[in-house]
Amino acid sequence: MQILWKEKKAFLNDFISAYKSPKPAKSTVATLLKRMQAKGFVAFNQIGRSREYYPLKSKKTYYINEVNGLVKKTFNNSPSQLMSFFVEKNNFTKEELDSLKKIIDNQIEQK
Repeated sequence: MQILWKEKKAFLNDFISAYKSPKPAKSTVATLLKRMQAKGFVAFNQIGRSREYYPLKSKKTYYINEVNGLVKKTFNNSPSQLMSFFVEKNNFTKEELDSLKKIIDNQIEQK
């Protein structure tokens, strides 16, 4: 997805070229693209025998879906459990915690 968001469109060989060595097998990349297509994240235009892939989801939408899935599957569909885990298990500085607190305070004010 990172490649598609950056390039907007890409062929199979473009994906492979974007990787550092060791390069993944074409079949591996093709399988991943097929799975992303089945999930509705990418689509393609058929150009001759090649497929030009493009993203169907923005980076923001994709991340929202992924985080929501994580919350649902791992944290009993409780965002507060995720945030509690996140804050307690990371070694944040006081400044970082203050920044997070400001974000939360702003959200509370908006409600």
